[in-house]
Amino acid sequence: MLLKDKIAIITGGAGLNGLGFASAKMMAAHGARVAIMDLAQADPTHAAALIGPDHLGVNGNVTKKAEVEAAVAQVMARYGRVDILLNNAGITQPRKTVDISESDYDAVLDVSLRGMLLMSQAVIPIMQAQKSGAIISISSISAQRGGGILGGPHYSAAKAGVLGLTRAMARELGPDNIRVNAITPGLIATDIIKGKLTEAQKADIRQQVPMARLGEPNDVAGACVFLASDLSKYCTGITLDVNGGMLIH
Repeated sequence: MLLKDKIAIITGGAGLNGLGFASAKMMAAHGARVAIMDLAQADPTHAAALIGPDHLGVNGNVTKKAEVEAAVAQVMARYGRVDILLNNAGITQPRKTVDISESDYDAVLDVSLRGMLLMSQAVIPIMQAQKSGAIISISSISAQRGGGILGGPHYSAAKAGVLGLTRAMARELGPDNIRVNAITPGLIATDIIKGKLTEAQKADIRQQVPMARLGEPNDVAGACVFLASDLSKYCTGITLDVNGGMLIH
């Protein structure tokens, strides 16, 4: 098993059709014990229980420093270490540039970018003391191609910020044997697109993808397991595309 006895925290992982939950299940299948962190109304305790009794659900808002620190403290009290952080929490909004309000901007940037920073700040000292760790953050093809299919420009900006922060942290934390990497998914068939695309639109998108299909949550989960495991032990600061060839660069 690739992640035997590793402890992983996954943010925004309670959605049962989402990237975070798929990653939690796959990490658990490879031997990790997983703490799913999400908002209370998303019921992370239920999501963790679906994976098994060795896993933990913790309530917390990634944009609130006190809640982040309390959640990480719960994980430490249960398991005594943190080996993997998957910064998966994120939200999107379909907006044109001139229609982005201050509250829109704050909401999207805070979850994706502030949340990544606060979560990383909470686990870095633990990983430094262990002299090991893997931090993985979910960006988006939108950050690379200047816009996506559903998200507005502020979403692209937030996800581009994830890439910049990933690279800077990788340079800083390499001497501590902490690897920091990002994943840029293409269009993945999760609840985030449910009801927002017609079958005709999906068919048109598939024509733009060399692999001729939309992505599935497990496609991204496999990349997360790779970056969390020793298979990628000499990879840091990388951007791993998981887009079926939608963007080749």
